[in-house]
Amino acid sequence: MRFATLGNIKPLRPRFLGQPLLAVFLLSAVLAGCATVPSNDTPAYQNYVERDDPLEPMNRYFFEINRGLDELVLKPAAAAYNAALPDPVQNSIRAFLNNLRTPVILTNDLLQGVGDRAYMTLSRFMVNTTIGLLGVFDVASEIGLEYHDEDFGQTLAVAGMKSGPYLMIPLLGPSNPRDLLGYVVDFAFDPLTFLAPSNARLGRTAVDTVDSRNRNRDVIKALQEGSVDFYSTVRDASRQNREHEIRNERTTPDQTSPGVILDLDVKP
Repeated sequence: MRFATLGNIKPLRPRFLGQPLLAVFLLSAVLAGCATVPSNDTPAYQNYVERDDPLEPMNRYFFEINRGLDELVLKPAAAAYNAALPDPVQNSIRAFLNNLRTPVILTNDLLQGVGDRAYMTLSRFMVNTTIGLLGVFDVASEIGLEYHDEDFGQTLAVAGMKSGPYLMIPLLGPSNPRDLLGYVVDFAFDPLTFLAPSNARLGRTAVDTVDSRNRNRDVIKALQEGSVDFYSTVRDASRQNREHEIRNERTTPDQTSPGVILDLDVKP
């Protein structure tokens, strides 16, 4: 989670929910197929197509659950994190977390056939892991090796797969069937899935989420205060951001996802 404008909003991708996410994906696909579609050539149908949100009542319900979790847990945790740690320490934490994600990013660079970005990802990893002391310092960015993010949801989009209907997932935030499937595949390509104990993976996800929520606090506040319908604003902003990501139009090392309420970000 990192920011400055609505373009920095992106879905969070926890890396310890692989199998549960697959179940959610399958259930969501079934429910979407059962949703009632208005008759063609009616204003209601046109609105339905533009929203592409056939499960809106359920999505709004989960959105309010996520907002409640954010207010009760994530927002206070992010505030404490920001008060306790100076900016240089927070930046080192973010650099370290981004470095850990290299295998997933590199795999998707290669799957998309973008050799220059794959070279950049590998070069960043080598520089930051050695000179940057295991990624604690983002030396690579200082010498012109800029950070970017990739995930399998983006890879599927590049291959031509449609996103499917909008989904609001408990604890995850905005998504769609294509990206949920992508999360499961990324989970499998993450070395920590198999090499690290479950508490280490959980700890990484917790720190990642809190850090991202802290970095996006101004974006979230602006969205809340400027929205007549917060749910619709988040839905539209997250979709727009996702399209930017798929076209490789933006991603910086200090950008990530705002948390379980919006879970809008620039990274999993």
